[in-house]
Formats: sequence, structure tokens, C-alpha cells
Amino acid sequence: MALAGSIAKVVPRLGSYIGRSRLSIFNRIQRRGIAVCIDPSLGLSDEQKEFQKMAFDFAANEMAPHMAEWDQKEIFPVETMRKAAQLGFGGIYVQPDVGGSGLSRLDTSVIFEALSTGCVSTTAYISIHNMCAWMIDTFGNPEQRERYCPELCTMDKFASYCLTEPGSGSDAASLLTTARLEGDHYVLNGSKAFISGGGDTDVYVVMCRTGGKGAKGISCLVVEKGTPGLSFGKKEKKVGWNSQPTRAVILEDCVVPAANRLGQEGQGFNIAMKGLNGGRINIASCSLGAAHASVQLARDHLMVRKQFGEALSHNQFLQFKLAEMATRLVASRMLVRQAALALQENRSDAVSLCSMAKLFATDECFQICNQALQMHGGYGYLKDYAVQQFVRDCRVHQILEGTNEVMRMIIARNLLVD
Repeated sequence: MALAGSIAKVVPRLGSYIGRSRLSIFNRIQRRGIAVCIDPSLGLSDEQKEFQKMAFDFAANEMAPHMAEWDQKEIFPVETMRKAAQLGFGGIYVQPDVGGSGLSRLDTSVIFEALSTGCVSTTAYISIHNMCAWMIDTFGNPEQRERYCPELCTMDKFASYCLTEPGSGSDAASLLTTARLEGDHYVLNGSKAFISGGGDTDVYVVMCRTGGKGAKGISCLVVEKGTPGLSFGKKEKKVGWNSQPTRAVILEDCVVPAANRLGQEGQGFNIAMKGLNGGRINIASCSLGAAHASVQLARDHLMVRKQFGEALSHNQFLQFKLAEMATRLVASRMLVRQAALALQENRSDAVSLCSMAKLFATDECFQICNQALQMHGGYGYLKDYAVQQFVRDCRVHQILEGTNEVMRMIIARNLLVD
């Protein structure tokens, strides 16, 4: 089946995902193919188009119909994510010898963009889970890789990334969580804030201080749920990202085997940052999916909504706005994919490009979603309409995985190097 056909299935379901009577307008929308100018399959290989279609189909059939319910009831959709893992989405860029799909960073971006058209929040958690699995796969020893990666790739177990603390957000190298070595184990004390999946997940990749101040004193430990001394704060009430729980992770005399350390002592900050380089592309890709869906929702609304005796699509001002949205979407996608290639090839510009991609795509895609909501008028502010959820879910992408202010710092630092 052509890619356009799979995308066409997504649009009506996004527009009428609750099915109340006031949404009947969407039921009259004919199934339209995707406009060529924003077609996300352009430039992809045949193989990439196949798994992109697979991801779009999964988003349309398994995620979009439940997106509103997961948001409103704050459901962590474990079984749906395990279905995604059966397609290889639990360890997309993890090596095949431990159960991963072994795909590239560009492939990963393509998949996360497609999945996010069905539910940004759920896809964003899957992207964090993938990042954790990759960190263990890349920096773990053979025993650690065999112990953790297979169950993470099938999503029989879920993972959380634990770097941020109540007192160290953007200044991550100042973290205070300590890990004191005592014989063959570490004793951890401290807390982590805003942890996606916290309390519901099984494996916590924790950055902690084993040495002196600064980045070189930080190590990375894998802490398993059920470890004595590990507990969790209350479930946070959030504006978006409601299909994934967020809690503080609390470590009080938490005893963790020294064998759970990834890499050597003092390598933790480097491991964390390497994980985040890919994480920034992943989260930017989730923003692309939100923006892609929002452009289509706005287009369809303009074509069926009438004011002053004609469809809104005849209004030149709104035509220009839609054209700007499409242009920003495609520009964002091109930058994200270029950054993914740079990271895959381990190029010297990879860190800067990942920062640029995260900064540009998350800013621009939020504006696209917000403009799509505006085009819907009062309807866009109703939870009956999917566009408001895309706005709420992608807003946080400008904050996490390194704030966009920090992205500017990284880019400027590279520009001003002597």
C-alpha cells in the first residue's frame, strides 16, 4: 500500500477521536492523501518507507483511538507499548544480539515522528525508554547487556532516565545524589525530579556522585525497582504528557551492587550527555509528529468550516498561515534528519546539530500546533478536538532533554571556540 494511504487513515481519527456529535463535521471529511510538499516519506529509502508506514499504521490503529482517554484518565498504556515492541520499537537503535532492531538514528527519527501522530505523550516515553536501553547496550559490559537489554527491547520491563534533581536542572553537573562505595556495593542517597515513568518502571539509569565536584565526579548506576531504599514521590499533575507518570525518585541508603555501574567511575556525565544527544533528536522527532498531524487537522478544518458564506480555505490570510506552517514543518524535519545523520556518523558537528535540531524543531513545531489550534477557533480549545492535546503534549519538549536556552548555550559555545 502507498504511504499516502496509511497517512490518510490517521487524519480523520485524530480529528474525531472522541466521537461526540459536535465532531460530526470530521466524519464528513473525505479521506485525503497527504500533500506532496509535506510528505514525510520524501527522500527515504524503500526500507525506511516500509517501517514508516508500519509506524503510521500502528499510530492510527493502536494509539490515536485511545489518545484522549489516556490523557484524561492518566493511563500508562503498557500493553499498547508492548505491542509496539513486537514491531521492534522497544529497542530501535539497540544492537540485534541483545534483542534490538539495530536501526540508525535517522530510522529512529522517522519512526518516532510517525508514532507521535497517534499520541505524542506515549511516543515520548517510548523514546526515553529507547535512550536508556541504548545507554546500557553501548556502555554496559556483556553481562549487563544480556541481563537488561532483551527485556527492555520487548518492553517486558520499562526504563527511566534519572539525571535531573530538585536543585540541579540545567546545571546537571552540580547534582548532589551520592553513591558511596562499600566493598562490592554502592550506598546511594539523594533524589531525582521529574522522572518519566517514575514508580511504574522497572529499571532506573541513575547519575550519581562517586567522586568530587563537577562532571568528572559523576558515575552511572542501574537501579532496579524493588531495591531497598528506593521509593517514589507523588504522581505529578501535568499540563500534558499525561499518558506517562512523572514522579520523584528517592534514594535513601539504597544499596546497589557495584556490578550495576555502567562504565568506569567518573564516566557517568559523559554517558548521560551521549544519551541526551540522541534523546534530543528523538524528542524533536516527536514534535515533528505533533506538527505534522496539526497541519493536516488545520487543513481539513479550513476546508469544511464555513464563515461569511464560504470555506475558511478561501481566506488568503489563512492560506498564507497554513503555507508558513507547512514550510516550518519541512524545515524542521530536514534539520532533525541532518542531525540524526551526523550523530550516526559520529561527526564533529553532531552535538551542535543535535542542539540546533532540538531548539529549532521544538520551538517551530509548538508554534505550528498552536497556530492550528487558533485556526480551529473556539473548537480548538475543547478537549473534544485533538489539536489541543498536541499543543499541550509538545509544549514540554522546549524544556526537557536540555532546555532550549541550554541548546542556545551549546551552539554559541561551538561558534565562539578559538
